[in-house]
Amino acid sequence: MTHTDPVDGATILDGLHAVLTKYVILPSAEAVDAVVLWIAATHAQAAWAHAPRLVIRAPEKRCGKSRLLDVVEGCCHNPLITVNASPAAVYRAIGTDNPPTLLVDEADTIFGGKNADANEDLRGLLNAGHQRNRPAIRWDNNTQSLEKIPTFAMAALAGIGAMPDTIEDRAVVVRMRRRAPGETVAPYRHRRDGPALRAVAQRLAGWLGANLPILEAAEPPMPVEDRAADTWEPLVAVADLAGDTWPARARHAVTVMTAEADEAGNVSTRVRLLADVRTAFTVLGEPPATSTHDLLAALNGDDEAPWAGFGPTGLTGKRLGDLLREFGITSTTIRFPVGQAKGYTRDAFTDAWQRYCPAPSVPSVPTSFPQVSPGTDSPAGTDQSVPTTTPGRAPGTDQSVPRTQSVPHLSRQNDLGTDGTDTPRLRVTSRRP
Repeated sequence: MTHTDPVDGATILDGLHAVLTKYVILPSAEAVDAVVLWIAATHAQAAWAHAPRLVIRAPEKRCGKSRLLDVVEGCCHNPLITVNASPAAVYRAIGTDNPPTLLVDEADTIFGGKNADANEDLRGLLNAGHQRNRPAIRWDNNTQSLEKIPTFAMAALAGIGAMPDTIEDRAVVVRMRRRAPGETVAPYRHRRDGPALRAVAQRLAGWLGANLPILEAAEPPMPVEDRAADTWEPLVAVADLAGDTWPARARHAVTVMTAEADEAGNVSTRVRLLADVRTAFTVLGEPPATSTHDLLAALNGDDEAPWAGFGPTGLTGKRLGDLLREFGITSTTIRFPVGQAKGYTRDAFTDAWQRYCPAPSVPSVPTSFPQVSPGTDSPAGTDQSVPTTTPGRAPGTDQSVPRTQSVPHLSRQNDLGTDGTDTPRLRVTSRRP
């Protein structure tokens, strides 16, 4: 079998797809394709610059994560499965010319709760091993010399709840769920079903092993960038080699699953704060500046945000300043029409918003859709109007927002002043405390 016969590669992936869906129900068709391609990519580790992790997580027990790991073990390259291993043992297992595929079950017991700090070395190993040429360095007392231990290897982790965000950021994340009534799978027995899975693994190894030079040189066009592209590139390269429907399916899986990860992933506290501050400015009427008091009132008043739980009185001015300082954002003394107060200018956040939480672009309406001119009614059954922000109301809703704002709203000139009047233009000046 050679790379000149892409149908054979597609047929092998189709067979793996059939085996996977026989024993496990995954949350989506994209997740099935992603796991198929990840398993296949383990058989071409020598070709990759990055070793994507596979994170299999579930909200509760009996969601099929361990069964999925069983199938992965049966079909992947040289599996090494464990539920608890010392970092030293893992280092020694990986540090070979032909590293195994590391499979960690019950990973939540390793990285969760009181065990998190104790297993920091293992997390560091998994993070470093995502990229080639990131060895661990240890001092060998016997030889009185530095020892470099390779860390590069494919790895899959299964557990309840989220894995450390540094691991999930380098992973294809599959969120398992409990089977619904009517969803059935075949029971899996290692002795009975294992040989058939190993036969699939042998076909994968033969096909991909014969095409390692092609895979090593592959630079497939990717629908994502940066670390997401590094993580998914081996899977897309395998799909392109297979041909048939797999290239399109792979890129569709990349787009869908990275979007899901961005939406449901572990956003850092600081990035969440940046996004919520932007929302607070919108609720406050998009002023060029706001007092710390009013900003805190908007943040702590959001029932769906975590800020009210930051202590007996919620997020405080000091904690707010500490979190924003990492972005180079600090409070200043600002002259408002009602007097001076400590606060933040909106412009101070612009750069951080663009870098860490850019607003999603709004696609234009295709010309084949009904167009609505300003001042006209929408066609029946549609609502294409742009919601406006009414002072004291959440954008696009009729829900009143508790008014804690002491700074007046914008004038028609977009300056601080009495709402809706032609007040003289007022300047916002600031000085460091």
